[in-house]
Formats: sequence, C-alpha cells, structure tokens
Amino acid sequence: MKTSATAPSGRIDIPHSPPVDQVGIAERAARFTTRSIKNETKRSGLNMVLNMIDLTTLEGADTPNKVRQLCYKSEHLHDSIPGLPTTAAVCVYPPFVKVAREALGDRSPVKIASVATYFPSGHATLEQKIDEVHRAVHDGADEIDMVISRGRFLSGDHHYVFDEIAAIKEACGKARLKVILETGELGTLDNVRRASDIAIHAGANFIKTSTGKIASAATIPVTLVMLLAIRDHFFKTGKMVGMKPAGGISKSKLALHYLVMVKETLGPEWLDNQWFRFGASSLANDVLMQVAKLESGHYQAAQYFSKD
Repeated sequence: MKTSATAPSGRIDIPHSPPVDQVGIAERAARFTTRSIKNETKRSGLNMVLNMIDLTTLEGADTPNKVRQLCYKSEHLHDSIPGLPTTAAVCVYPPFVKVAREALGDRSPVKIASVATYFPSGHATLEQKIDEVHRAVHDGADEIDMVISRGRFLSGDHHYVFDEIAAIKEACGKARLKVILETGELGTLDNVRRASDIAIHAGANFIKTSTGKIASAATIPVTLVMLLAIRDHFFKTGKMVGMKPAGGISKSKLALHYLVMVKETLGPEWLDNQWFRFGASSLANDVLMQVAKLESGHYQAAQYFSKD
C-alpha cells in the first residue's frame, strides 16, 4: 500500500527535551579521549570498528563500476590480512542501489543503504521523498538514510519534522531508517537533543549526526548528547535505537574512543553493527594500516590500500 504524502500535524505530543548541561557534556566528552586501550584488546576493537563502517560513495562522479568496486571492498577489505570482517554496509545514491544489490547478492552480510529523501539538502516535497524511498527499497535497499528538514526544525515547526520522519518510516517498510540531523546546522546542543528526541519518537531505527557534506561533522560532544537521548528513551520504553556518527572520523584511535563512549553510556549491547555505525569510509584504510602493524610489526605504505 502506498504511503500517504500527508500526515495530520500534532497527532502525537512530542515529549519535552531536557536542557543540555554543556559544561558537563564537555567534561565527559574529554574523559573518553583519555582512555587507554591495551594491545590485547586493540585488535578486537579494530575489527569491531571495521564491522561497523558504512562504506560510502556519494559523489556526482559515481559510476556503476565504482559502486561495484566499493561492494567488493566491503567484503574483501584486505585479502592479505587474515580474520578481517566485512563492513556493515555500503551506502550509495538511489540510482545505484540495483547495481549494489547485483554485486552483493542476497546472501552477503553487507547491507545496502541508500541516501534517499533528496540527500543532502532535503529540499523536496514529502511526496517526492516518499517516491524516492519506495524506489530504493524496491531496488533492494536494506536501509534508508534520510535527512531532516532543517529549515522547518529551526523555524520551530517540530511537528512537521516529526510527521515527515514518521511518513518516511512507513514508506521504508521492512528497511531500517537512519535519520540524519545534520547537527552542524542545528546550532546548539539543546537543538541536537531536541532533534534526536523527535527522530526517535517518530520511529527512527538510527539517529545520525551528519551528511558529511558540510564542514562541521560528527564530534564526541554532539554524539554524547545523541547517545543520552537514546539512553533516556531506552530507560522509558525498553526499545533500542542505533547511533551513527558520520564525517570527521578518519583515525582508528578516535574511532576506539567512540566505542568506549558507547559502551560506558549505553552498555555493551550497543557494540554491534545492528546498533552502532561509523559513516566514515576513509576510516577503513587507517584501521587496516593499524591491523597490519599489529600483524607484522610495521606499517604498510598507504598505496597498498585501495582508495574509495
């Protein structure tokens, strides 16, 4: 059944969002970067990071061959290093979903995500966004990454944002929905918390920081605020929601700090790619270099790792 392109505004009262203690968030965020991860646990942590990456190509110059190459890399990160996992997903524009599905088949553990809803601006009618979601899911997308209407949010029309997310969620059918807040455009941590609560209560399976298309991307303080929104929702409802920081995470050391933050804020249950992802393709190569160092005792040159 086709999803309606309209929804009655205000059909659900959006819960009040608590004010964010900015000083407290900054102090907690700083502590996560001081954690020391020993060698005996570092390799398992690096494998975990690799298995949480959404390997992504979202460029105007994308081609079917580039998408096929990305799909191959997602399953074969580095053939000379034993014991590596696959990435969690590949993320592509809607016209390339069918190419990715053909490349990966139906048995691959790698999911296919698509940035529907007129990514990255989100400037389209709800009907157009829903049509794009339907096409992506029909072509084989397992996950949809949508971006909220930031202009509507910043103008205070929070019920519009809620209703739009709820309508896109319905259009996804069995596909999981990641809701991108584009936190760099929201201005304050209070706005980040409010947008997180709206997305969660509208049915998001994941909340995601950024499109990666603006300079300000994921940060530890912003991610911590979003994790606290997820935690509070879980305490109230018992329902888990995933988290995806995206953009600006290119080094394995920083990624491991994020895992520490997730474990200490939400618990070990979230240390799984069902509930935590990295939107950072460049991160994969840095992690592979660190794994190669642990395996051989020396770093391999960057040219031995494919560029995405």
